[in-house]
Amino acid sequence: MVANLGPGLAAALASAAAMTAIVGLRYLVTSGFFAWLTGRVRPGLYQGLGPQIGAEIRWSLLSAAIYGVPAGIVAWGWRERGWTRIYTDVHDWPLWWLPASLFAYLFLHDTWFYWTHRALHRPRLFVLAHAVHHASRPPTAWAAMSFHPIEALTGAVVVPALVFLVPIHVAVLGLVLLIMTVMGITNHMGWEMFPRRLIHSRPGGWLITASHHHRHHEQYRCNYGLYFRFWDRLCGTDRGLLAP
Repeated sequence: MVANLGPGLAAALASAAAMTAIVGLRYLVTSGFFAWLTGRVRPGLYQGLGPQIGAEIRWSLLSAAIYGVPAGIVAWGWRERGWTRIYTDVHDWPLWWLPASLFAYLFLHDTWFYWTHRALHRPRLFVLAHAVHHASRPPTAWAAMSFHPIEALTGAVVVPALVFLVPIHVAVLGLVLLIMTVMGITNHMGWEMFPRRLIHSRPGGWLITASHHHRHHEQYRCNYGLYFRFWDRLCGTDRGLLAP
């Protein structure tokens, strides 16, 4: 049936399906690893949360499709049609652009996340969509992608849109996705895995980790950022870290 759609559309749909499988598998492997690590480092932290974790996994696998479809279509368009501003030769742009593009993607993603996240806390949108994510009380390593489809869609469009606008080397793009995955999971684990000397340092004071994001899950109206505390501080929504 797919073959009857024409080679281009069939290939795009196959890429979307493959990317959905990759995102779903990545979620199961990475969240599974950090859940296992939690069991080793903080035994009993997730005790009694079996039903909640089951719901987190179900919502997350649905989100994997919502993230995977646009990413797969864009990946196909990049490979087959030359869409996007992804490049493979490091000399296509100055070498300084490699770290600069990493920061640009993280900052732009963080900006989008902060403002859409605040919007999702408006009462109607919260009840309609964001309540699914906040049903994780406390959040676990399985909660990073536990979103209602509406919320998942707001997150799924960011990086696919940015690759059409901001040049990025394919390896740096991979690093962006790695950081997005690791921080999304570790921010929800319910315990701080990064050393105190980093968290309480001057540079660490601008980063979001579990100590910062867990307070959002407790108080709701604060700490909206994803990677950085820039927008929270600028907008007066930063409530600091959980007590050690």
